[in-house]
Amino acid sequence: MKKIVYLAFMAVAFIQCKAAETQLKTPPTLATEDKQIFTKPKLVVGIVVDQMRYDYLTRFWDKYQADGFKRLINEGFVFKNNHFNYVPTYTGPGHTSVFTGTSPAVHGIIGNNWYDKEEKTSVYCAQDDEVNSVGTQDKAGKMSPKRMKTTTFADQNRLHTQFKGKTIGVAIKDRGAILPAGHSANAAYWFHGKDEGKFISSTYYLNELPTWVKDFNTSGVVASYLKVWDTKYPIETYTESTTDHNNYEHGFRGKETATFPYDLAKLKDKNKNFEILKATPYGNSLTVDFALAAIKGEQLGADAYTDVLTLSFSSPDYIGHNFGVSSKEIQDNYLRLDQDLARLLTQLDKLVGEGEYTVFLTSDHGAVEVPAYLQDHKIPAGYFDVASFSDDLRAFTKTQFGSENIIEDISNNQLFFNKEELKKQKLSSIEVENKLKEFLITYPLIDKVFTRNTLENTYYNEGVIGYLVQNGYNQKRSGDVVVAFDPGYVIYPKKGSTHGTAFNYDTHSPLIFFGKGIKNGQTLQRSYITDIAPTISALLGVAFPNAATGDVLYQALEDD
Repeated sequence: MKKIVYLAFMAVAFIQCKAAETQLKTPPTLATEDKQIFTKPKLVVGIVVDQMRYDYLTRFWDKYQADGFKRLINEGFVFKNNHFNYVPTYTGPGHTSVFTGTSPAVHGIIGNNWYDKEEKTSVYCAQDDEVNSVGTQDKAGKMSPKRMKTTTFADQNRLHTQFKGKTIGVAIKDRGAILPAGHSANAAYWFHGKDEGKFISSTYYLNELPTWVKDFNTSGVVASYLKVWDTKYPIETYTESTTDHNNYEHGFRGKETATFPYDLAKLKDKNKNFEILKATPYGNSLTVDFALAAIKGEQLGADAYTDVLTLSFSSPDYIGHNFGVSSKEIQDNYLRLDQDLARLLTQLDKLVGEGEYTVFLTSDHGAVEVPAYLQDHKIPAGYFDVASFSDDLRAFTKTQFGSENIIEDISNNQLFFNKEELKKQKLSSIEVENKLKEFLITYPLIDKVFTRNTLENTYYNEGVIGYLVQNGYNQKRSGDVVVAFDPGYVIYPKKGSTHGTAFNYDTHSPLIFFGKGIKNGQTLQRSYITDIAPTISALLGVAFPNAATGDVLYQALEDD
């Protein structure tokens, strides 16, 4: 009897083992009642509008058409209180923070340019002397993302799909194409003007331009934009901007006044030929033209694996710097960009499929009103004389420490110490920091001073300027003392707009999610630029960028 029971037990055990083995060998199927925990758009399009203030959405709202900004907002999800949570608010750090989900303190892109303490020289955020240009003999192609320390969500999508999902970066500016696309991108393309007027790349990605890029460059599309730039609509209807003729704009060489119209074909010879297109809305049109060629040429969104297209509109930044944020030129730029966005969305519907792609739109920073314009309207603002400041600083260090060589570099509102000189004078860094802080905090227009010792040993609460400075401060790459100016004061010529501060005019950024997997709605809940990459990663079900510090904006996701 015991033998029979034993044999029966062994038989049952054998059957169970075989069943388990079969389960291991057979991929599990998704039961009908199970919920999908990720969304799989065919294409993710990440759009950054360079130097776009949030209030450009509201100021020009009545002039926008139905199929551009309004379509994104009316059908998508809008975060109306979205901000950068660090300084400096520049293009390189901005694009990097959007796509990595973290701040310069972590990803290392602390400016467009910064002083490299090891190389003893200023370096550019996308500079890479070890690669070569592709598509030109000019050094404009010697670029890569090597200075960026972390991954982007596009990198994570590449890893998740075993590199079957593609990533292509497109922009007028090199850094606007390279940094968002990440380290593992199939390619990044940017516009090289001067006498060539074409899109180029570098050997970091490929050794020769694909046929579709060569075809685009020889198509005559670029040259077709060397035409008259006049307002899209009657200029008298541009009531949301200041007068066309004023004292706050630079304009173009070869034209006496910064007023419409601008004959680009006539002006190009005195404005570096094709470079002039960058500072016109036609740079946006050209970007969309090339992006659509990339979608077709690379067959983005055409298979079972999610692809990523990073798209940066660089021209609004050039226009803002040139003409100012209240200019007729800025208004015309956004009314034309509205139409370019409508064209892009219409083509995405056709090429990828309506409801089959996901888009987000944000900016890399805002911009201040021209300080001279603010002054004329009795609002505190002005200009910081950095040359006089440097002279005064040298005089102070000479008196206080017996040397004019204590400060090795001044850049991005940071002071870098000469470590060899400190040793020579037998000075400690903390001693010099503290003495400089006492001097700097009394200096006109400097509102706050932060030392390395303070930033490394103090935690600032969210919402104060120290918090933003700390998030932008990289221990290895940043300087020894950081200063912040009074609101409205800048280091810049007395015409045109600029950016870089911790104030709302620079930090308040539009943020719209649209398309597959996105709810329809809006919120005034505060969000940060570093939340975008975690949100897209959560949507796709891929790993977050490896150093992401932002949160998932679950409010925008259909299955929250």
